[in-house]
Amino acid sequence: MILLTGATGFLGKALLKGLSRDSVVTLSKKNADINADLASRVPLLQYFDMVIHAAGMAHVIPKLVKEGKLFFDVNVEGTQNLLRGLENAGVPRSFIFISSVAVYGLKKGSLIDENCPLLARDAYGLSKIEAEKVILEWCNRNNVICTILRLPLIAGQDPPGNLGAMIRAIKGGYYFNISNGKARKSIVMAEDIVLILPVVARVGGVYHLTDGYHPSFAELSSLIAKQLGKERPYNIPSWVGKTIAKMGDLIGAKAPINSDKLLKITSDLTFDDSKARKELSWNPIPVLKGYKIWT
Repeated sequence: MILLTGATGFLGKALLKGLSRDSVVTLSKKNADINADLASRVPLLQYFDMVIHAAGMAHVIPKLVKEGKLFFDVNVEGTQNLLRGLENAGVPRSFIFISSVAVYGLKKGSLIDENCPLLARDAYGLSKIEAEKVILEWCNRNNVICTILRLPLIAGQDPPGNLGAMIRAIKGGYYFNISNGKARKSIVMAEDIVLILPVVARVGGVYHLTDGYHPSFAELSSLIAKQLGKERPYNIPSWVGKTIAKMGDLIGAKAPINSDKLLKITSDLTFDDSKARKELSWNPIPVLKGYKIWT
């Protein structure tokens, strides 16, 4: 049997859809087979052969100190409570943790591999680093096959975060690219992540999963616009983007764009998945060919 945590979240739903429902027990705060708030208590569990730990607080920018603390409550303390529950029930054969490329703390770079130093300084990235350490130590101590998947942007139905914001903006007619949208970002289909889980569970390791193409903002926004029946998004020159970003710096957190965000959307940030291709025979569908959104 497989235990899937975070089963009601964006990625959890996609994973559950691709797995055999008869072999999966779900765990979430509510609407799951096991309803438990991992951040506050140790869950009562049975024995599971495999655990897929997808529960966690999503990547957002905290506005207050206490919001930053929530990342550690959910992503670190929640993980520790899950591991305590598994110890009480009997440790699994394999443990798969859904981590993030945010652990590197990078805003730009090309084909970064898994050996890159973990330099995150934000609460989300730091909490993911700490959760990885806790899991690695626990798996080593209990002789459990440990897999850590550091994922980039995930393409799936009704996505949250930046991809969801892009879809809504294109749908509303207010999305635009800056500097021709040339910046490339790593991305992966949720459906492909599901397919690799049985393979990676047998070998363990730390892996990046991407579509291997790393589409540009222009390519991705054009794909979404076409599916929505919208015109190709407009482009604004770099100098206009910089002017708007400087205004955003003055306005503060409510501004749609500032200098920090401008750097992110005009810089390449891609990750190397050659390790997964070599060791796991990872061969995903390019997002530009396979991604279908809800309209």
